[in-house]
Amino acid sequence: MTHPAPSEPLASPTELTAQVTEGRFKRVLGTPSLVLFGLVYMVPLTAFTTYGIVTQLTGGRVPMTYVITLVAMVFTARSYSRMSVAYPYSGSAYIYTQQSFGGAIGFLAGWALLLDYLFLPMINYLIVGLYMNQTFPSIPNWVWIVGAILLVTVLNVIGIVSVARANFVIIAVQTIFIIAFVIFAIGSATGHHVDPLLPFRGDGTVSGLGPLFQGAAILCLSFLGFDSVSTLSEEAKDSTRTVPRAIMITTITAGVIFILLAYFSQWAFPSNKFTSADTASIEVVASLGQQWLSVLFIAGFVAGGMGSALTSQASVARILFAMGRDGVLPSAIFGRLNKRFGTPVVPILIVSVVSLYAAFADLLTISNMISFGALIAFSCVNLATFKHYFIDRGERRGWHAVNNLVLPGIGFGLTVWLWTNLTGMTFVVGLSWLAVGFILLLIVTRFFRRPTPTLDLKE
Repeated sequence: MTHPAPSEPLASPTELTAQVTEGRFKRVLGTPSLVLFGLVYMVPLTAFTTYGIVTQLTGGRVPMTYVITLVAMVFTARSYSRMSVAYPYSGSAYIYTQQSFGGAIGFLAGWALLLDYLFLPMINYLIVGLYMNQTFPSIPNWVWIVGAILLVTVLNVIGIVSVARANFVIIAVQTIFIIAFVIFAIGSATGHHVDPLLPFRGDGTVSGLGPLFQGAAILCLSFLGFDSVSTLSEEAKDSTRTVPRAIMITTITAGVIFILLAYFSQWAFPSNKFTSADTASIEVVASLGQQWLSVLFIAGFVAGGMGSALTSQASVARILFAMGRDGVLPSAIFGRLNKRFGTPVVPILIVSVVSLYAAFADLLTISNMISFGALIAFSCVNLATFKHYFIDRGERRGWHAVNNLVLPGIGFGLTVWLWTNLTGMTFVVGLSWLAVGFILLLIVTRFFRRPTPTLDLKE
């Protein structure tokens, strides 16, 4: 496969559209489209996804928990930004770790990343099913889940341009809701004289820092979006500039939105007593007494779930494509692009089949599994940044020491710290997943008698 070198002049989108072959993506995405992709992946309304669970866990300190999570994620987002410049190819943490530490470790990092990328479409389909079932109780969850999977699959097969266009609509709906929600939440809090510091101090039912750290580990799934931007490096115009910029803009913008939504949610509904923690946000919005706002919330939240499923399926399909292209997974199945659409159709279909598990899963388990895989991948990318710039390139003096050693080191420490705050069952399932990956690696390498297939970036 031929890759354009980062220094080569890029063709125009029109020229590239005509260049699509079985192995080359179209370079059609600029910074705005990449940021929209990341924000839709993260879903601005995702603050409501685990809102009830984290509110009860932290005693009503969700905004403070989001602050902790954002601080941790900014360091890791910066490492992703820098590695996307070093290796502007699809594959994200898989490619970065592979090129820095070798094929075997790269494969295991990619395998861990697959865990959260495979579960993220599931959580979105589950959310769509839960909330649509709340609205239309006579129609079971699984009907909505299967319908959503079919629609998302078709859009992803057609191509990334269809995904980018859908993103504009999804963000618009959520933006309208966010503005209206904040206005009514402020009005409600003013009428009830709510303590403005209550969302940070908590309601007194839970104390200490431990629950905040546990909540931050769960909320990591909200930030899975900045790393998805890096998987589009081969579809971005001037990727060594646009992708790093989009990663940082996406991370900070989403973090601020999450903090504000959690803050005003606890103004509107200063309690952790919910009929169902999984759908607690419905009660929060309903407490404002505006029926049209509840309808808009359901529409925006479901649209957000669909959008995140759309973008997360696109990202995991590209991870599978990158691993198939390298020969780690069967290249005849995973490593080919459809000639007509220029998309990895078979990986997209495989992800859709796996996503059917959403019909049987529960929200907390999926949330923890997503965070488990993500935090392993985040740790690997922070280490890869240190290895690539500080060790391999020898950039160690002055600011370089801070840039290449201290900042990635902080990012690594924070992600490991969050990782250790996940539940015991999460470790059982997560480590079992890694064990399966290691067995697959043994098979591919014939017990390391053959080198692990890797992407030749000099082709």
